[in-house]
Amino acid sequence: MDLLFTSDPVNIQHIFSKNFSNYPKGSEFRKIFEILGDGIFSADFELWELQRRTTLSLMGQAKFQGALERSVWRKIENGLIPVLDYFAEQGSPVDLQEIFQRFAFDNICQVVLNYDPGSLSIDLPYMPCEKAFSDALQPLLHRHILPESVWKLQKWLKIGNEKKLAEAWEAFDDFIFPHISLKEGHENLEVLSAFKNAYEESDVKFSGDLRQFLRDSLLGLLFAGRDTTSTCLTWLFWLIATNPSAESKILEEIENELHVKQGTNWRVFFNVQESAKLIYLHGALCESLRLFPPLALEYKSPVESDTLPSGHFIGKNSKLIISFYSVGRTERIWGKDCLEFKPERWISSRGGIKHEPSYKFPAFNVGPRTCLGKEMSFIQMKMVAATIIYRYNIGLVKGHPVTPRDSIMLHAKHGLRVESDLSNGPGRLQNVIKIHG
Repeated sequence: MDLLFTSDPVNIQHIFSKNFSNYPKGSEFRKIFEILGDGIFSADFELWELQRRTTLSLMGQAKFQGALERSVWRKIENGLIPVLDYFAEQGSPVDLQEIFQRFAFDNICQVVLNYDPGSLSIDLPYMPCEKAFSDALQPLLHRHILPESVWKLQKWLKIGNEKKLAEAWEAFDDFIFPHISLKEGHENLEVLSAFKNAYEESDVKFSGDLRQFLRDSLLGLLFAGRDTTSTCLTWLFWLIATNPSAESKILEEIENELHVKQGTNWRVFFNVQESAKLIYLHGALCESLRLFPPLALEYKSPVESDTLPSGHFIGKNSKLIISFYSVGRTERIWGKDCLEFKPERWISSRGGIKHEPSYKFPAFNVGPRTCLGKEMSFIQMKMVAATIIYRYNIGLVKGHPVTPRDSIMLHAKHGLRVESDLSNGPGRLQNVIKIHG
């Protein structure tokens, strides 16, 4: 338990940028997150550069961005809206967090694997791989806290959290490996082909064969696409439910900037370029990420001893925990209103988006390891959030506790349970979603 915790932006900038080479993920991180293998989240040095370069080349393609936009709208039209309409008509409760997780899972599978598993449908089918993403997170957090000998014993005995993690690992493999083929004929799967070519053309030392490398690379992309956006959307809708004036401003912005009228075909008036007009919604998403960053804690271990700008000494191979959650709630960083939900703080005097340095706003990580899918995430979240806010009237109902869960990703511990009934919402379709808080 030799740990040093910090949330000082000066330390964060030093660790993630200025002295980046001294703070790799390290062998201890790879041991804890062995389930990720050679994926981008656990890779270091040349292997990380390979993962980053390959992912960046894919995301930079206009074809990829177009496929993302089509995939998101298709899932909104054929998955999100029918499911929410169904529960509104039935008057049955539903977990909005689960809806967002299923939406994000289906969408990232479509983009990465060219396959829609259809987890977001009216019957909310049980899918082991989709469920495994949530199941794996708590055991991974506990590995940071428990002595290695204890969790390794649990792993050997196949009990407790380690049993749950092993089951999640099996579910990932059972889902991903069938989509991987070393035979010819898969050139149409551009993501798979890109990582296959990267493996074959590189002299980087890998921990497994091509099949294992592809599994690890795809799993990293699925993790990134499923949990970050769904977590942000969950907390966004809880925050605007407790701040109805913000919801009204978002709705007003949608109607004014996109020139929408009730009954308009949603896909006609809202594309990626037009999403840039939703400044206030962008600020609301940033506030959700500031107060509830999906990745609440980051783990580092220095290769060589170092003295942080704060004056704290950290020995070689010591454990360093950076609390992104605390950064967004620190008064000297964000002011006396740091605990308030204020999308306005992200709007400049000229009416544009105000930029904040990543060491002050580390929701997408910091420095060279900044999330490559940041812009893609904002586009997807705007599409989903704007659709729901425009189409449904959101009200808060007391009774259901909404608190963060103790896991690697900052999920709502008990979900975001909602009740829905039919009512006349001002300026929207006649659906009301009431959020328990």
